[in-house]
Amino acid sequence: MKRLMAASIAALVLAPLPLAAQGTELIGELEGVEILTDVVPETYSEAPDLAELVAAGKLPPVEERVGPDPLVLRPIHEIGEYGGTWRRAFLGPNDWVNGTRGWLHDRLFFWNYTETEIVPNIAKAYEVSDDGRTTTVHLRQGARWSDGEPFTADDFVFWYEDIAQNAEINPNPIPAMTVAGKPVQIEKVDDYTVRFVSENPYYTLPIKMASVSEVGGFSRFGQYGQGAYAPEHYLKQFLPKHAGQEAVDAMATEAGFDNWVTFFLDKANGFRNVDLPAMTAWKLVRPITGDIWEYERNPYSIWMDEAGNQLPYIDRIVLTKAEDLEVVALRAIAGEFDSMARHIDLTKLPVLLENQEAGDYRVHLDTSSMGGEAYLCINASYAADPAKGELYANPDFRRALSLGINRDAINEVLFLGLGTPGSIAPREGTVFSPGPDSEFRTMWSTYEPDRANAMLDDLGLTERDSEGYRLHPDGTKRLTIELMTYLSFMDYTALGEMVAENYKDLGLELNVVEYERTASQTRRRANESEMTIDTAWGSENFFGHPSEIWPISSYSCMGPEFGRYVASQGGEGIAPLPEMARVEELFQSATSAPPEERAELGREIWRIILDQQWAIGTVGLSPAIQGVRVVSNALGNIPARQVNSAIIDNPAGARPEQWYFKN
Repeated sequence: MKRLMAASIAALVLAPLPLAAQGTELIGELEGVEILTDVVPETYSEAPDLAELVAAGKLPPVEERVGPDPLVLRPIHEIGEYGGTWRRAFLGPNDWVNGTRGWLHDRLFFWNYTETEIVPNIAKAYEVSDDGRTTTVHLRQGARWSDGEPFTADDFVFWYEDIAQNAEINPNPIPAMTVAGKPVQIEKVDDYTVRFVSENPYYTLPIKMASVSEVGGFSRFGQYGQGAYAPEHYLKQFLPKHAGQEAVDAMATEAGFDNWVTFFLDKANGFRNVDLPAMTAWKLVRPITGDIWEYERNPYSIWMDEAGNQLPYIDRIVLTKAEDLEVVALRAIAGEFDSMARHIDLTKLPVLLENQEAGDYRVHLDTSSMGGEAYLCINASYAADPAKGELYANPDFRRALSLGINRDAINEVLFLGLGTPGSIAPREGTVFSPGPDSEFRTMWSTYEPDRANAMLDDLGLTERDSEGYRLHPDGTKRLTIELMTYLSFMDYTALGEMVAENYKDLGLELNVVEYERTASQTRRRANESEMTIDTAWGSENFFGHPSEIWPISSYSCMGPEFGRYVASQGGEGIAPLPEMARVEELFQSATSAPPEERAELGREIWRIILDQQWAIGTVGLSPAIQGVRVVSNALGNIPARQVNSAIIDNPAGARPEQWYFKN
């Protein structure tokens, strides 16, 4: 267990007001790249290292590598220069989102820099039929995988028929490939056109293609047998259908895998397999499994600036492994990163600002629209102790826990006064905001320990031990709740310790235990966690990101067994609580609804979630989660502010392809 030292708390408490004032000065105006859909440069240019390979006969000319339909963008500030290495940190082999939150965005579509409009990306365009049942996707003619093989509609059909529908690879229906319980089919129209066809209206499919979903690109989701497309020419050699069961089993055994499915998914893992073709602007050259994780420029990148220069400008990306957030902070302060926001702890802002000149960097703050930047999640399907499980499933128990938290203190100490205390409601004014902050930011989310104590008494938890702690419902022992935290993003453990101090006033013992992140994920899926701290990724638009705020999978911290039931469509797990089932029903209805109806359904979802308190908010709407951006002064085309969102995967929304080092 890790505890926040009293001295460091005291130092931070002295600072918040001036830091909050100074912090607002670091929040600039939104800036971003413009995608030019009607421009194709007359001539193409390329990086010097690629030009040398062309001259040596080792690469085709850039015109043949890119094709006639490049993804053309207008850089944020100016046309850049080629060269350089982007230096970052990562925390180990489970930190692969570090890449998808940075430079590996190969979704079919993407969001503009304000996250208000879907724009082209790997695909060129789409149309949705009036009835919402057909989405037609137009690919880029001449686009190629990083090994030079054509990227065509066949890669979609292959993924759909041989991977998505393979029951051994995907035993449960892929959520983004089902709507209202009915499957979505993929049809090839021609080499550069595919159709997604559903029995029910599916107006939100383009949102999912542009966001973080199971049809949100191969680089992120290939490791799960998802993504919407896959390199047929490479992966079919590892499938029994094409290579034969005996041959594939032999390959799996030789490689040290228990079965061919885990072997296949490892081959489809773009963070581990350096031979896997990619559609991203950089390609893997050193896997995430070592102390150095590295990418180099993809010669077949379809990205291009308006002057005809093939992107990216930056040659390579090198990440060095760090043991924890303290090491990341020390390296940032020393100026060892070129652009880094992931794993930069907001509480280090004072020392980061103090060392800007010495480290030759600048600090930007990017606030989020998430109310749930750090929320407590209670496992309502907990079964190891049935009496505890019954309490955790009781909304009044969860509400009492929420009313016992001093959020203002947490904001001052761990968010430096830059956040907004309250529930996990999204920022007021976002599309699914349930209503005014005065009602929904404060719903069950004010500091009222007397009221919380009375509610716990009403639940029958009146007996206490000699130290004043409430007894377990069986009356034989203290009621102790384990709060599981993990190492990442911000100091969740310090936050948990502050909540534990608050809960002493409720007569509740909260035992805060920090796990390695992979171990914490394993415990969640095994239904072993009681309470966790996490971040409500993408909750401001739950059609653009797998929901973290009601159970949809075995990873759902508020009820893994409920989530398993939803994911398997009732084949496994436990039927969710009635209110959870109602939210899932509303979500499925909204998936098939046009925008205005969808917005109202989304607001109704939020009203239920906030009332039920499956996720207890602490502080949000701040730069705490991946919003403290440390950027080298040598790096150009950097926005003053960028959208901080799991949906846009910052800094991917700032289009690192057009970043460059000033010579």
